[in-house]
Amino acid sequence: MSKELGKYGEKVMLVYGGGSIRKNGIYDAVQAELRKAGKQTVELSGVMPNPTIEKVMEGVALARKEAVDFILAVGGGSVCDYGKAVAGSAYCEQDPWEYYFNNFGEMTCRWIPVGCVLTMAGTGSEMDSCSVISKHSENRKKFYYFRNPDFSILNPVYTYTVPKHHTVAGIYDIMSHIQEQYLSGTDDNTTDYIAEGLIRSLVVSSRKVLGNPEDYEARSNIMWTATWALNGLLACGKPTDWMVHMLGQAVAAYTDATHGHTLSAVSGAYYRLLIERSEDAAKKFRRLATSVWDIVPAGKTDKEIASEGLARMEDWMRELGLAMDITACGADPSQLEGMADACPINETGYVVLTREDVIDVLRQSL
Repeated sequence: MSKELGKYGEKVMLVYGGGSIRKNGIYDAVQAELRKAGKQTVELSGVMPNPTIEKVMEGVALARKEAVDFILAVGGGSVCDYGKAVAGSAYCEQDPWEYYFNNFGEMTCRWIPVGCVLTMAGTGSEMDSCSVISKHSENRKKFYYFRNPDFSILNPVYTYTVPKHHTVAGIYDIMSHIQEQYLSGTDDNTTDYIAEGLIRSLVVSSRKVLGNPEDYEARSNIMWTATWALNGLLACGKPTDWMVHMLGQAVAAYTDATHGHTLSAVSGAYYRLLIERSEDAAKKFRRLATSVWDIVPAGKTDKEIASEGLARMEDWMRELGLAMDITACGADPSQLEGMADACPINETGYVVLTREDVIDVLRQSL
């Protein structure tokens, strides 16, 4: 890493989360690389799992005050997202929440280069431009596309100590990223074959990691799959969907629950709606059921095969210990209307949901 750091300016802002990197040795390893590269450092800790715009503005103020030349984000996807948000907002003359996250304004200001040291696999933020930020006062969780990190360090050993709750959340986030792209379109797209292979690898490796959290090969495969799941490859030639993410982020905006668990909590109800309403969706789920979940199709309709495959996937989700309903994420029926208001409607999937559909999916997910 010191070689990469040497390409940038002298003053580095080190950002990280709640302090686990100080306990597991990663902090010391990173500091050694910073010293080796001859860098001055300022630190900002306490980046939360769903980073807030207020925390972003804290980083913006520090970056400006210290005139930092580089931001080094050490952590999982939320910390990487945070680093990108600060990098693109530090010299933005407008209010970043309004300009970027509400109005998708073009980033024309100076960018502070960003590096990521990944300690949890899941979001793919180490190789994409997306940053997801929350504003609790508005019960909103929104995204903006800044720039890809200037470099990322992926060491599977750094993920050994991630607690099971967060490990499986990351695994399902990877699964959801793949399926948001796979479950769209009607053509025979090469990227769909890649997606199927990635899912099969993910399922195998997830079970190995449950049995042995320090299985290097399994951890490395999960980390590599996470990167390929959201670096743009699988979206090539695809309309993509992303409604599971819109639904899950609406739940998180009200509950602040872990991202991967909000996705798993809404997936079943949404996928059943797709299978029931769209023949194209049923055919695609049928393909997924036979190619990934090894469902035998003989004597069954497309919907029956699709539903059997979905049931097999949900068995795997329970095996991992994922949240299977939004109640487990802290949601209650009184929040459904507000969540529906916080949920954008994408129009590129097999079914374009109405607001009433969103409420029904959320209700079915309780």
